[in-house]
Amino acid sequence: MKQEAPDFELPFINKQGTYQLGEDKGKAVVLTFWASWCPDCGRDLPLKEQLYQNADKEKVKMLTINVTGRERSPEAGIAYTKEFLTQPTLADKDRTVYDLFGCRGVPSTVIIDQNGFIHEAFGDQASFLDIAQSLGRII
Repeated sequence: MKQEAPDFELPFINKQGTYQLGEDKGKAVVLTFWASWCPDCGRDLPLKEQLYQNADKEKVKMLTINVTGRERSPEAGIAYTKEFLTQPTLADKDRTVYDLFGCRGVPSTVIIDQNGFIHEAFGDQASFLDIAQSLGRII
């Protein structure tokens, strides 16, 4: 049985304002939870950046979420975002949204379908290819 994705609202790191998941009903949404110190995130996020650059923005919304509760300092996630990420990036309130989605490691990726249901969730050992193929099945 499909589980509805919990709605949330978080502030952007790399632009003004906040983002609310409900804004993107009708699109596939890819959430990537990460921390700046994480070597697996360092391999995963550049691949997600390439996907973001080439994705059809009418059909897919890609966001990264810095898990501030897993960072060494609040500045670490901000500095990493400025240096490496162009896709919209949010700051979790400690681990609130990370925990809402039942994440256990970083990076964690959650794909939400156009109706707001969790299509598939991936832990820190998932391959980029598996994530991309899963997204391809719903768009």
